[in-house]
Amino acid sequence: MHNPEDRSFIGHPRGLAYIAFAEAWERFSYYGMQALLVLYMVNRLLHPPHVDHIAGFAPFRHLIESFRGPLDVQPLSSTIFGLYTGLVYLTPIAGGLIADRWLGRTLTITIGASLMALGHFLMAFDFSFLLALLCLVSGVGCFKGNLASQVGALYATGDNRRADAFQIYYIFINAGVIISPLIAGTLGEVYGWHWGFGAAGVGMLIGLTIYLSGRKYLPPDSPVVEEKETSPNHTAKTKLTRRDKIAILVLIALLPFLTIAIIPNQQIFNAYLVWAQDHADLIFFGKKMPTTWLITLDSIVSVSFLFIAVIFWRIWSKKYPEPTEINKIAIGSLIAVTGMLSLVIGAALAAASGGKVSIGWLIAFHVLNSAGFANVFPVSLALYARVAPAALSATIIGVYYLAFFAGNNLVGWIGGFLEKMPATQFWLLHAALAGIAGIIFLAAGKMFGHLLAPSDNASAA
Repeated sequence: MHNPEDRSFIGHPRGLAYIAFAEAWERFSYYGMQALLVLYMVNRLLHPPHVDHIAGFAPFRHLIESFRGPLDVQPLSSTIFGLYTGLVYLTPIAGGLIADRWLGRTLTITIGASLMALGHFLMAFDFSFLLALLCLVSGVGCFKGNLASQVGALYATGDNRRADAFQIYYIFINAGVIISPLIAGTLGEVYGWHWGFGAAGVGMLIGLTIYLSGRKYLPPDSPVVEEKETSPNHTAKTKLTRRDKIAILVLIALLPFLTIAIIPNQQIFNAYLVWAQDHADLIFFGKKMPTTWLITLDSIVSVSFLFIAVIFWRIWSKKYPEPTEINKIAIGSLIAVTGMLSLVIGAALAAASGGKVSIGWLIAFHVLNSAGFANVFPVSLALYARVAPAALSATIIGVYYLAFFAGNNLVGWIGGFLEKMPATQFWLLHAALAGIAGIIFLAAGKMFGHLLAPSDNASAA
């Protein structure tokens, strides 16, 4: 049974292990597919005769180009990528409402995982490409926010282990991302795109099996669902305190700032891969490294800095006041600026010499970018999970992902400039976005930080 005082998994409840491993396999499937998606479209799918076989693609392309104008293969691929990755962060709002109000988290997560597995398998065929994306978008919506909300629900109010739990959760996410390009990415690039997508589907089924096998160690379903099970009239409602309402408004007001912050990092899976494939020196021992392995490199570095961030702030807090969550996000965004500047310098040197960008500049980018975003992604998720009222936790996590919906759509739009802008200007634009985000969060911390301060009553319903 679920026990908030349990410390059997590296000092945390056992349920965290099942959630973390299930999420690792879900991320294996998701990022295995995502690492291949743009390269698949640019190198194969959107060229004749394959593009002619996609069911419903002609009206879909017409709809996109009615807003964007005529698009070549790379900008079109970037736009589709942005739309897809944006929607997988929008649908968790609906998934959270479904779980909170009707089905409960367990059934909603199970449906989501099944849809995702189906979507990955449908990616193995040209004709079902759009249907596959629809299944994946719907599945992630049911799965993503609800699983993340269960991490916070493992702990009692005021338990300081919650923040560390989200760091551990992100470590497992990145572990899945590390493995996926090595398996799904290599299968897709070397042996055939559809083998990579099939491997992603198998990974999703493994994740679902792990989640269901550990169900007894997880928190009970949402309060509204439990009330329905015990109340004859099924009309019980949860009242929000004034603090709850103010906190929700502040969280919503911060979403545009978070949107700006995530754009540079999310571009790694889109224009960065296409640019690196064509302009970076990826030759090792006379053989070109699969481009998707850059995702593995990024994930290894990201995992390392997630550990480093946890240790650093623990040591820091022994001598100095630890920064608030908002200030940590600001610090992370400003550090990420230096990562983008590494790409600017590498591109400038390559243009001057007429050669390709050295892998050293790419490594510098991944190191500095990961150092920054180790203080953005898990910290922002922990902030929203902590401040959200308990009865609306899954819904608020879904609202949190609105920033990723907007950010990824902007990633797709901005990524389309890759063919039109010099690489130095393209990456300098991303450095500017990260810098603006850092400044905005510093200001937001001074203005609104006190409203989001921890309180034992913050989660009271």
